[in-house]
Amino acid sequence: MEANFNPDKQHTLCSAVSISGTGLHTGIMVDMTMKPANPGFGIQFQRVDLPNKPLIKADCDLVTDTSRGTTLQIDDAKISTIEHVLAALVGMGVDNILIEVNGPEIPIIDGSSEPFVTLIAKVGVLEQDAAKAWYSLDENIFLYDEDKRVEMVAMPAVDYQITTLIDFNSPVLGTQHAGLKTIKDFKTEIAPCRTFCFLHELETLLEHDLIKGGDINNAIVVVDKPVTDDEMNRLAKAFKRDKIEVKREGYLNNLELRFPNEPARHKLLDVIGDLALIGYPIKARIIANRPGHSTNVEFAKKIKQYIKKNKHVKDVPVYDPNLPPVFTLQQIEKTLPHRHPFLLVDKVIELTDKQIVGVKNVTFNEWFFPGHFPGNPVMPGVLQIEALAQTGGILCINSMPEGEYDTYFLKIDNCKFKQMVRPGDTMLLKMEMAAPIRRGICEMKGTVYVGGKVTTEAILVAQVVKRNT
Repeated sequence: MEANFNPDKQHTLCSAVSISGTGLHTGIMVDMTMKPANPGFGIQFQRVDLPNKPLIKADCDLVTDTSRGTTLQIDDAKISTIEHVLAALVGMGVDNILIEVNGPEIPIIDGSSEPFVTLIAKVGVLEQDAAKAWYSLDENIFLYDEDKRVEMVAMPAVDYQITTLIDFNSPVLGTQHAGLKTIKDFKTEIAPCRTFCFLHELETLLEHDLIKGGDINNAIVVVDKPVTDDEMNRLAKAFKRDKIEVKREGYLNNLELRFPNEPARHKLLDVIGDLALIGYPIKARIIANRPGHSTNVEFAKKIKQYIKKNKHVKDVPVYDPNLPPVFTLQQIEKTLPHRHPFLLVDKVIELTDKQIVGVKNVTFNEWFFPGHFPGNPVMPGVLQIEALAQTGGILCINSMPEGEYDTYFLKIDNCKFKQMVRPGDTMLLKMEMAAPIRRGICEMKGTVYVGGKVTTEAILVAQVVKRNT
């Protein structure tokens, strides 16, 4: 990332860029083109070689296979070995991108993220005029797989940090760990690290006609058991080499490690790539002990569920009753025609050209409680919508030129009541402009919060009309 990179803005590529290579497991030559995309598009793959050119979103809920990498699938369209390019996109701060491929697998190239990082750096990253919504955790999220002896935890943090630990009971690898304190270091510290496997795994894959695109130069092969000359000759023939040797450190061929703990760093790379499938940028400290693709994806699903369940919390307005209001009750009465008992906004605590937050203190003495319901007072949902409408009316009128206006609501869509409002509750009434006002028509998203929870939400459309005086 460049020094002037703004992490609070969405980014895409400055222009399209292409690369070709062989799929690790299929052996198919694939052409891949990364193209810029609009804000909010996210990361999507497109199989341009299939009828109707289906799109496949980078989403953990679409993962169908993690046995030899991470595979996404919608209907009959699939794309495999996506983790390395996803890690590169996260590491370079790319939020919105269309990745076109004419085959079922992302090219393996050298088995790391570095080729994709190089491509992205070549065309550059473009800042977009759209805010990036980060999601912070309020509590620890755990994943424990007893069978695989995998432990993963995501903890609240002010940045995105990852630590991985690996232990394969191997005399060659031993126990390794790797850490990334800031995503800004991904390009130099993590991206160059290649995938690895053990020799016995390699032999099994070859026997089953897998890793058709495999080469001893796109993976670190760990040899932690004695190997016969016949086995070495068979491997040399499989990889079309005259001779293959085992270095004294226990690695196949003449491959030089880029880092002493390159395998642990590559596991960290895989974690970044797989957690990109959450679909939300997160601020958290991730610690992963013995991670793998299957547990990475399960962990991504768990974090995604947490965010979806709690994402409204990040949007909850902060209400300090000790601070003076932006609009007092007297100012509200000068703006709106409503009066007691039908004025349902007590004060306004926030007002911009795009958003307003009003407050309604609900007391037992409200005129509607005796009839709704006797002995079980509940604020009618229609009056919650009316409170939102009045708050939105102030927002609309405040956006108009000088003069006196009234607002008449035309439509209510997607109205949902999620919690009951009772005496003693303080309602925070939030209205956000969904689109610029055109010809006096104003579309707004309304949300009622009580105690940090959403009670009511709806899309409201109003017409602003100048009063005849």
